[in-house]
Formats: sequence, C-alpha cells, structure tokens
Amino acid sequence: MTEHLSEDRSAPGAAAGAGRRRTAAVRSRLRALPPWSLLVAGALAGGLAGGAYGLVRTPQYTATSYVVAVPGKGSDPAAALGFAQAYGRVATQLAVLGDAQVWAGVPVATLRASVRAETSPDAPMVSVSATSARPDLAADMADAVTRALTRHARDSAAGTRVTLRRFARATEPAEPSTASPAVTGLVGLSAGGLLGGLALLVRPRRTAGDPPGREPAAVPGPSPAPAAAGVRAPR
Repeated sequence: MTEHLSEDRSAPGAAAGAGRRRTAAVRSRLRALPPWSLLVAGALAGGLAGGAYGLVRTPQYTATSYVVAVPGKGSDPAAALGFAQAYGRVATQLAVLGDAQVWAGVPVATLRASVRAETSPDAPMVSVSATSARPDLAADMADAVTRALTRHARDSAAGTRVTLRRFARATEPAEPSTASPAVTGLVGLSAGGLLGGLALLVRPRRTAGDPPGREPAAVPGPSPAPAAAGVRAPR
C-alpha cells in the first residue's frame, strides 16, 4: 500500500519535470536559430495571410456616372460651379436616394453604403460612383442616383436657374476595383517583414561568452564571510 502511494505521488512530479525539460529544449532551439530567421518567418507568414485574404474576399466593382451643371438664361455662368458643389453634397442624401431606389432596384441602405459623390473645384461637374459585387448593379446604381439628382435639379430650376444634364452614363466595369491577391500578398509580405524586424529588435541578445544553444548560468550572490576565531561580530 505504501509503495503504491509513493508511486502515485511521484508521477505528477515526474510529468512536471518532463514538461519543464521539453520547454527548456524548445527555448534552447529557438535561441540557436540565426537572427534573420525572424525576418523570414514574419515575411512568409504575412505574405501567406495577405494572399489568402485576397483570394477569399469577394471582388468589388465600381462604376461612375457624370452630370454637369448648366446655367440658364440670365444666370451667372460662375454660379453653375457653386451649384455643382451643392448638388454633390445632396447626391447621397435621403431625398435623392429615396427616388433612386426605384430605378436601381435596391433599398436605400444599400445605396447609402455603396454610393459616393465627388465634385471638381474647377469644373461644374458631379461624379457619382457606386460599388457592388456585381458590375451591372454598380452601373445601375450610379445611373439611378444621377437620374434622381437631375430630376431634383429640374424641379428647382425656376429658383436656381441652373439645371443638371447627364454628361456620361455609367458603364459596366470589366475589372474589379479592389486589390488583387498578388497586391494583398505583397502588402502582407511587407507587414510581416516589418513585424519580424521589430521582434528582432526586442529579442534578447546572446553575449560573446555564452555558448550557442545554452542559457547563461546563474551567478550565485555573495555570501557573508565567516567570523574569525575569537572575534565577535559587532552588534
């Protein structure tokens, strides 16, 4: 009975000792690796992660439609530039997107998340871009928003004396606007190499006297000298 109890008690201690030895062996092997291995490992991991992200992600397509502001009779031609800036700001508002959803066939939330408008400081032109996973839907959304914006400008032309006319319709894009897997792989490669370099900077360095693959031995602290015979230590 006593022998069985001693064996059961020694088993966890032996397992813990084996675990510590394996951990020490792994640390010793990691210390024995050359410093540039961190750079290579980080770059490879980043490149693989970036390439995998580019392959898994759904490609997005962007189509752009253009309208131009035209001044009416008796209106200052310079006013068209100011109204073009104003219409570019309201192109993504609910009043315009509410009408555009009828022609685009998508809800307002989709238009609000997928459509953006830009203006030029030199020309009275408004560009409306739409992004979608389908090329035909991207073109339909861009054209629908410009159509609704042109309609709103025509309804208020009596007071503004400026109208919007379609300058160019949106065409179905032939290539995605998102980055290709090769580009995302290169970005991941650069980021992984940078992280590997940072890890190399904070890695504990081995001194010249330490043998490779071994941790430096601990130096015992100083011990008090024994008192000489017949001499009492001061109190």
